[in-house]
Amino acid sequence: GPKVVSQELSAVLLEEVEAVLRRRPVIWDNLYANDYDCRRVFLGPYMGRAPGLMSRLHGLLLNPNCELQANFIPIHTLGTWFQSELGSCAPPDHAGTQPLCLGSSDSQGAQDGSYSPQEALELALRDWVAEINQQALEPGR
Repeated sequence: GPKVVSQELSAVLLEEVEAVLRRRPVIWDNLYANDYDCRRVFLGPYMGRAPGLMSRLHGLLLNPNCELQANFIPIHTLGTWFQSELGSCAPPDHAGTQPLCLGSSDSQGAQDGSYSPQEALELALRDWVAEINQQALEPGR
C-alpha cells in the first residue's frame, strides 16, 4: 500500500503496482501488525480493502498481532472477506486464462456475496466466545 500500515487499499492502487511489476502483486498486509508498538492491540474486523481486490492479487498475507489470542478476530474476518471475494468473478489474467470463479455457498458470509465488516465482526465475536467457552470446559484449564 501507500504506507507501511495502509488503512485502505484500492483497485486503482493495485493497478498501478501491477503496471510497474508487470504481474499481479502479493500483498503483505500490515493492517493488524503491532510488532512496531506492542502497547497497541488491534481487534477490529478486516476492512478498508476495496471489493474485488482478489482478482488483482496473486496472494494476500496478513501480518498479525504479536499476541496469539488477539489474532482470532482479524483472521476470522479476513476469512469472511475472502469468502465474499470468491463470490465475485475475476477477469482473465494477462496470460488469457480464466481464474476460478466460485459462488458464495457459505452461509456465514453476506447473502449477496458482498463483505460487511460489521457482520464479519459479529460472526467472529460469536465464534470467539464459543472457542473460549470450549477451552474453559477442557480438563486442565
